[in-house]
Amino acid sequence: MTAPVLGRDYRLLWSASVSSRFGDALRTPALALLAATLTRDPRAIAAVTVAGQLPPLLFGLLGGAYADRWDRRRTMAAVDALRAAVVATLAVLIATGRTGIAALASAAFLLAALGTLFDAAAFAVLPSLVSPAALPIANGRLQAGTAVAGGFLGAPLAGLLFALAAPPFTLDALTFATAALLTLTLTPTRTPRSCSCGPDKAGTSGRNEGHNCKIGARRVGVRRAGVWREAWEGVRWVRGDRVLWGVTVATGGVNLAISGVMGVLVLYALEVLGVPGGAAYGLFAAGAVVGGLAGALAAGRLAGRFGTLATLRGVLVGQTVALTGFALVRDPVTGGLALAVFAAGTTLWNSLWAA
Repeated sequence: MTAPVLGRDYRLLWSASVSSRFGDALRTPALALLAATLTRDPRAIAAVTVAGQLPPLLFGLLGGAYADRWDRRRTMAAVDALRAAVVATLAVLIATGRTGIAALASAAFLLAALGTLFDAAAFAVLPSLVSPAALPIANGRLQAGTAVAGGFLGAPLAGLLFALAAPPFTLDALTFATAALLTLTLTPTRTPRSCSCGPDKAGTSGRNEGHNCKIGARRVGVRRAGVWREAWEGVRWVRGDRVLWGVTVATGGVNLAISGVMGVLVLYALEVLGVPGGAAYGLFAAGAVVGGLAGALAAGRLAGRFGTLATLRGVLVGQTVALTGFALVRDPVTGGLALAVFAAGTTLWNSLWAA
């Protein structure tokens, strides 16, 4: 067997995603650490994290609908340009001493809301860049690249910069600007429109190949539905597929657990596990990325040997055990190992569930 050829556009998408993830890895722990310097109230610190978790829940359906309506390449570029502006504004507020918990939470919410649209567009554009057989490999390499950029580079550097009193928000803005420019170099593609004959009869197989559907030899025009109608049509379509619905429900449960952990992770690491401070917290987070990288690199092999669904079931069991261990231990090394196992399950899941 030979490795699939992923092509120029995939490499550009990979580079843009890695650049964006590197910036996220700089900003996310810095926001939590900055909030912890402003207050030790766990509710206030959790509010900053929750603000960054709410937009996918509130706007996820709309993001998917608009990703099908708009040019995905331009949407991704515009979103990253806006995120660069938001982070640059936050950097100015921090430099002038005008920031607070409300400003941090607002920035986290706005960045996550924009990210919801970016993720929907990027997720939808990937199948148009690689063949269906190459999707597990393409997803795995994407997860591995973002894990390396986010953990081995971003997380430790974020802790180090914070320890040096240099919050890395300006650098984060530059990574978003770089990602926007890389996305604009993708080959332009036509965006599929809503088709009156239904998603399983459109003749596009989910690929980004046009906006007409074919019934026999006759092509029919497409009538644009309302955005909410399109969103709920997508929900009904997923609900009608037993496997996809099960995976969606399980994904929601996993994300609920992850959100709960991330909401108080910085306080838990500093006060319960005994992580010394900012730079050490970056190394603690990097340990989780090691596990995430291992999971991403192993995704294709595990799916090939055990099957995708069997691997996903094993991921859920392994993450349950890892999260239980993380709650019971009281030292940073063992806690870091448990978190690494949990992160490995996360990247395995992200690499395989869409393949």
